Amino acid sequence: MIPLDDRDVAILATLSAEGRISKAALAERVGLSPTPCWNRLKRLESLGLVRGYHADVDLRKLGPHVTVFVAAELRDHTSETFRAFEAAVRTYDEVTACWALGGGFDYFLQIVTRDIDAYQRLVDDMLDARIGLARYYTYIVTKAVKPPSSPPFALLRG
Repeated sequence: MIPLDDRDVAILATLSAEGRISKAALAERVGLSPTPCWNRLKRLESLGLVRGYHADVDLRKLGPHVTVFVAAELRDHTSETFRAFEAAVRTYDEVTACWALGGGFDYFLQIVTRDIDAYQRLVDDMLDARIGLARYYTYIVTKAVKPPSSPPFALLRG
C-alpha cells in the first residue's frame, strides 16, 4: 500500500470529481500553496495512483446505442485460456470494461454497441475467434440508476 495523508486523499478525490480543475484551484481546494500541491500531484501520478484524465461523454447525445453486461464462462480454467481471453477482450473496442470474477462466472463484461444486432455480431465473432468463451449470459441495461462515479475516498481516512 502507498502511504497517503489527508491532503493526498483530498487531491485524489478532487481530481476524480473534477479532472479539469486548474492547478491553482486544486491547491486552494486542498489547502496548499500551488508548488507543494503540484509536487504532490506529480508524486501521485508517478506512483500510478492517477492513471489519466477523462471526459464523461453522454453517449445518448451522440446517437443510438445499447449497453449490455455479459457474464461469461470459459471452456476451461487453465492459465493459457485466461490469458487468451483477456488478451482478446482488450482488442474489442466495444468492450468498455471487463472484470475477472471469483465465484460462478469467470468474467463480467460491459459492452456498448449501436444496437442489439451489433452486440450479437460481436458475441458471434468472439465465439468464432475461439478465445475460450464457452457460455455467456446477456443483461441489457434499461436505465442508468447510478452511473460510474468516483471511488469512496472516505474509506481511506482512518
